[in-house]
This record gives sequence, C-alpha cells and structure tokens, in this order.
Amino acid sequence: MPQNIEIKARLADEDSFNDLVHKVAGLPNETLSQEDTFFETPHGRLKLRVINEIQGELIYYQREDICGPKLSHYQIVNISEPAALKQVLSSAMPVTGVVRKHRMVFHSGQTRIHLDRVETLGTFLELEVVLHTDQSEQEGARIAQEHLEWLGISPDQLITGAYLDLLRQTQ
Repeated sequence: MPQNIEIKARLADEDSFNDLVHKVAGLPNETLSQEDTFFETPHGRLKLRVINEIQGELIYYQREDICGPKLSHYQIVNISEPAALKQVLSSAMPVTGVVRKHRMVFHSGQTRIHLDRVETLGTFLELEVVLHTDQSEQEGARIAQEHLEWLGISPDQLITGAYLDLLRQTQ
C-alpha cells in the first residue's frame, strides 16, 4: 500500500493564503474543484472524490488523527462514472459527510503542496510527502518539517484530523 507523510495547517486569512501561493511557485501545477463524500467504514476512511462528471477517485486511507506529521497508508482507484458510483455506495453504506474545496496543487520534489479553500471552514495548507519504498517515516517527517519551516507555518497552525472532522465540530 502506498504511503505518505501528511500535515495540515490552518491559514489565518486570505492574505496568508496568497502569500503562500507566491512563496511556493508562480503558478500551480493544477487547480481543482473537489467534492469528497465520506462513507462509514469499520476502520480507516473511505471517500469518493468527484472532480468532474467523468473523473473521480475512490480513496481509502488509514492514518492517526494527531497534530503534526502523520503516516498515511492509502489506495486510490480512478473512476470514470463518479455520480453512478456515489449512488451505489450511498445505497450500500451511510454517508458520514461531504467536504467541498478548491485546491491549488504545487510540487516540490516528492512533496505535493495543496493550498485549499474549504467550503465553510476557510483556507488551509496540506503537505503530502510521498514516500519512496526505501524511505522511512522519519525521513518523510523531516522533509515535511523542512517545508513547514520554509513556508513559515508555526506549530500552533497545525490541525489533527481531516477536514471532515473540522466540519463536524462546526455543526
């Protein structure tokens, strides 16, 4: 199962979001609108990410809900009929929530840098250091920490869980 080291951080405001965009790179590699529908599972998280009418991803992942760098094991399947799959999954298992976001994706070596505007929550930074098969969790955490320092993210900005958890806290 592929692995990455992930960190999420809350950005104070739109200005800090824009400052990070300029620090990271001139233009993002991708700009995406995503809707993630989460389904109840006995362990881990299962979400259907809809990118557009003919493009989606079914993503299963396991990771601890801790502050700072966390190891994530994940599997991704590309989907060509996300609306139909959403209907099937929703019929078979309870939906636990929906997260809608606009994401700008940048790359720095093996690190994916996401600048997210999450509906009803605000702006966030997410780092995903994709681990090579011979890399340790500690090496990935070190790379993530270097990116946090470079981007000027302080420890008090880090969040523990997923955007879904934050949405639940606001309801």
